[in-house]
Amino acid sequence: MANQVPEERGRDGKRPTLVRPVPKWDDPAVLDQKRLDGELERVFDICHGCRRCAGLCPAFDTLFELIDGSSTMGPDGLERGDYRRIVDLCHLCGRCYTERCPFVPPHRRNVDFPLLMLRAKVVRFRRGGIALRDRLLASPDRLGRLATVPLLGGMARMAANSRTLRRVVRLSPDERFPAPWRGDGCGRWTHQEVGKPGVVLFATCGGSHGSSDPRSDLCAILEHNSVAVTVLRGERCCGMARLQLGDLERLDRARRNNVPLLAQWLERGWSIVTTEPACLQLFRHWLPLLFPADRQLQRVADAMLDPFEYLLSLHRTGGLNTTFVNRLGVVSCHISCRTVVRNGRHPVEGILGLVPGTHVELLAGCCACAGGFSLKEELHRVAGEMAGPMVRHIRQVLPDHYGSVCPSAGRQMEHLLADGSNAEHPLSLLRMAYGI
Repeated sequence: MANQVPEERGRDGKRPTLVRPVPKWDDPAVLDQKRLDGELERVFDICHGCRRCAGLCPAFDTLFELIDGSSTMGPDGLERGDYRRIVDLCHLCGRCYTERCPFVPPHRRNVDFPLLMLRAKVVRFRRGGIALRDRLLASPDRLGRLATVPLLGGMARMAANSRTLRRVVRLSPDERFPAPWRGDGCGRWTHQEVGKPGVVLFATCGGSHGSSDPRSDLCAILEHNSVAVTVLRGERCCGMARLQLGDLERLDRARRNNVPLLAQWLERGWSIVTTEPACLQLFRHWLPLLFPADRQLQRVADAMLDPFEYLLSLHRTGGLNTTFVNRLGVVSCHISCRTVVRNGRHPVEGILGLVPGTHVELLAGCCACAGGFSLKEELHRVAGEMAGPMVRHIRQVLPDHYGSVCPSAGRQMEHLLADGSNAEHPLSLLRMAYGI
């Protein structure tokens, strides 16, 4: 038995609308470890024979490597620990499903790798197999609030940078944490009622607590274009980190908190924008898939936009100010895996391309930042390898500016380059082009 909801088209636009069976999470058969292991073995065997996802992400590369090196050269030669390793490497971007796999439902082989990985994460979470480190990394709101308390925040940052503590909780000693939360991000914008509908920003945990906040640039850009802008108040972290942990209960709590707040603004005629690709993917893809009966959620999901999608729509109606005072030169802009799953061509290229003397090149791929992936000791090296192609390209091209639509990916690229340069969010570059 399964809920069935229509699934979005693939990136090439040629795949017909599919019906995607979703597990019933209260079904004992779905949560049974033995049945789960049997389904993992079945799907791993199909993937190993197909290999169309080779090179797509470490989950598949590790799967193929482990099977090829097993005693049977088949999935039956894998250990249970191997299964967990593969599941840990999947952060649910969904690209295998939307871009590569020829066996997705309703094909008789019925392969849905991302949903199977989610099922494995849910089973492990409900069996209590989640480390304290992973629970903390999946609680950005809680960590952000703690870090804004002057004394406690300072102590927490000192502890986070302690090599001894990092060793104990298995955090990479080489990976730096995001810039300290200071509570001076998007939350400083005044929440106000404005007569003319405009844009309401879903700030999320990064915007509410982060010190590097592209939403501030977006607010300035919107105001420069005479668009009313305000920030959603009372929101919680979208829940993507909880989804990656398999914690569907807290994901549901976040949904029940955030969706009604966003729906109120939508009913007033306002547009909903978020600058975090993970949040956008969660609302557009995962939440409607997991909670198909929530019609209010579906309306919010259909309306939520990437900032450059909104700016491009503004340009198409003649509402975008195209008077720029600064040229940008060559811009290398990384498009995160969570963005690629929705579009083959990102509107950032169309908007920055309006700036005279500007050439935009898009770098697609995964920088392995989701859910604190790169912070974990056992995954840090893998994260560096995943971001490696983008970093090597930047070193070769030496663009005037580089960055990512994903703030975390930008920080990861900056860290790996280690040449004193700074990643710049494309919204920061657009603001620079305007000279505001």
